[in-house]
Amino acid sequence: MHVRKLQALAVGLAAAISFNAWAQSPIIIKFSHVVATDTPKGQAAERFKALAEKATNGRVKVEVYPNSQLYKDKEELEALQLGAVQMLAPSLAKFGPLGVKEFEVFDLPYLFPNKEALYRVTEGPVGKSLFAKLDAKGIVGLAYWDNGFKVMSANKPLLMPADFKGLKLRIQSSKVLDAQMRALGANPQVLAFSEVYQALQTGVVDGTENPPSNMYTQKMHEVQKHVTVSNHGYLGYAVIVNKKFWDGLPADIRSSLAKAMAEATTYEKAIAQRDNNMALDAIRKSGKTTIHMQTAQEQAAWRAALTPVHKDMERRVGKELLGAITAAAK
Repeated sequence: MHVRKLQALAVGLAAAISFNAWAQSPIIIKFSHVVATDTPKGQAAERFKALAEKATNGRVKVEVYPNSQLYKDKEELEALQLGAVQMLAPSLAKFGPLGVKEFEVFDLPYLFPNKEALYRVTEGPVGKSLFAKLDAKGIVGLAYWDNGFKVMSANKPLLMPADFKGLKLRIQSSKVLDAQMRALGANPQVLAFSEVYQALQTGVVDGTENPPSNMYTQKMHEVQKHVTVSNHGYLGYAVIVNKKFWDGLPADIRSSLAKAMAEATTYEKAIAQRDNNMALDAIRKSGKTTIHMQTAQEQAAWRAALTPVHKDMERRVGKELLGAITAAAK
């Protein structure tokens, strides 16, 4: 009997040790994204990691995977829904193929006159209502992160809409971006972000659109002879998390992570424009690409060609939503 008691005690002790080890194991958050670490999004992901791990006293460990190390554009949202990763920061266009096409409203050309107008939308009731639409997809929206306004690039000068005729231009998967390029006379080509450099290098596509920081960190300027600083469209991101994972976290952990995300978001917005300015300057200094600053006359011609896209896409993104954004952005 004495031996059996000792055996039972040993088993119980082993189980307790095992449970304690499990209880003390950090909660792992795999945070996957498709851009370089030295972009605004990449730096903010690293800042969130540091803040989250500090705020939770090591109870949470954030593993950041940049540059499509784990998943490409089209794969990452499915991976999040399946729980293979816990956190992403996809561009806002990515939610269209998921069935939440309202997010494609952010792709409309000349929608936001400046960042202040943009923030009135993302940080106000419109931004919250869009995040609420993700719940049914098993996703929680945590924050909107900024990148910036886009430039156009190609191996020929893109000054007037006629210059786009027949060019193959890479876009994200977005009906709005498809309509935008067609309005300019170009042929839109959907490609994963990680494939763009090679596609430009080999002539699979002739050009693309991106904020300067993305263009520079992916070395696209090395295979594009001309850039037009058009600021015609905006590229932003939504930081999202698997809903089941998020809801299952202890309340204090969830609160600490939300605070860390708020701090990382403030940081991200502060560096986004700075990094884009620095990237544009670096592209100019490289001597590989001619940068064209758009004139008032050229911009007027672009606006005339692109403004009809708003009306064309009204049914897709929602007339009421577009009206609310237009009102908030004024």
